[in-house]
Amino acid sequence: MPAEGTGRSAAPAAVVVVGAGYVGLTTAACLARLGHRVVCTDVDEHRITGLQSGEMPIHEPGLAELVRTGLDTARLSFVCGSAEAAARADFVFLCVPTPQGPDGGTDLSYLEAAVAEIGPSLRPGAVVVNKSTAPAGTVQMLARVLGRADVSVASNPEFLRQGSAVHDFLNPDRLVVGAADIAVAERVAGLYAGIDAPVLVTDPASAETVKYAANAFLATKLSFSNSVAALCEAVGADVDDVLEGMGYDGRIGRDYLRPGPGWGGSCLPKDTRSLVAVASAAGYDFALLRSVVESNEAQFARIVDKVARRVELSGARIALLGLAFKAGTDDLRDSPSLEIAGRLVGAGAVVYAYDPMINACAATEQAGVAVADDAYSACDGASALVIATEWDEFRQLDFDRVARVMDELHVIDARNLLDRDELERRGFTYSGVGV
Repeated sequence: MPAEGTGRSAAPAAVVVVGAGYVGLTTAACLARLGHRVVCTDVDEHRITGLQSGEMPIHEPGLAELVRTGLDTARLSFVCGSAEAAARADFVFLCVPTPQGPDGGTDLSYLEAAVAEIGPSLRPGAVVVNKSTAPAGTVQMLARVLGRADVSVASNPEFLRQGSAVHDFLNPDRLVVGAADIAVAERVAGLYAGIDAPVLVTDPASAETVKYAANAFLATKLSFSNSVAALCEAVGADVDDVLEGMGYDGRIGRDYLRPGPGWGGSCLPKDTRSLVAVASAAGYDFALLRSVVESNEAQFARIVDKVARRVELSGARIALLGLAFKAGTDDLRDSPSLEIAGRLVGAGAVVYAYDPMINACAATEQAGVAVADDAYSACDGASALVIATEWDEFRQLDFDRVARVMDELHVIDARNLLDRDELERRGFTYSGVGV
């Protein structure tokens, strides 16, 4: 039965974190910050070599400082390969990719490989902690792969938002730990001593499902907001006012109640589809969540349609500001911006994009997008400007200068970021989302 965990211990532990991506690197640096002796491992030798000298492979506010502090205090180190490090660990955190499989389910092969590598090296009494997002039943599967009765496996899902991952780790809304043995779960919870947050100790399947259910609900709020925006456009209402009025209701709340170009990123698209697949495999048709995913696909089309209403797309030059899936990160995985850009290119448009964190990358090349050095270069000669990511920098643009370099003055603001009245005074047409 779920219970509030108590009695967390502050004793430093020897921890290995397998995986030096967003989740793994944040987990390693923050556990070192809490006083543990942490070794972070990865198969990417180039990444590990850079981290050993404090070079960051990702952009995440505050993370570089924590990594440097961990290195300087010798509480944090980085190595290639996990087996040798795991032999000295009290806890091994698995923070490896769990990508979407061809059937929409979760590919667990990276987790299986990680456990197979460390299994023979683990000392008796060690605890393997899965922090990678994986469906119910994964802890049991990992225990079978491990094949060690003297080693425990637990689930400790992460709830980190890119752009605020360090803050979220050190100031969580809750800590969730699932294990067949409550004593094992409480040992894992003890690693977080010093963090003031509710602790939910439960069984592995419930802990694993919490993460998926939470992300599914957030995706639902975003898709609902975009559907309300479409309704507002149809009836002449202002979606910002409508959602603000809803958000004052404590039962609803304001978080994630906002319109946009559609949701994306490394978690929501993958996790919603995975939960639909998990439900289907268990004999339940999660029709509500399927409609949430379908609604999100429709939102991409609505944004492209807004552009097409202003300009003939075939041969048109379109400026797209923002490529990352949200402000505060350089992550392009399942970015709504790239989805919209790809659809514009598919309709015959020539897209020039700018993002303050991205100069060039394979993902934009695959989408047929040219990456400009600055916002004004992206706008030069454009017939329409699309605001796709909510960077504050875009609010501060000199729109008199933008007007001078664009061929036609059409703005499609997919984030409702800009001041409509100010733009219209400068001669722009303005199309927001639900306004």
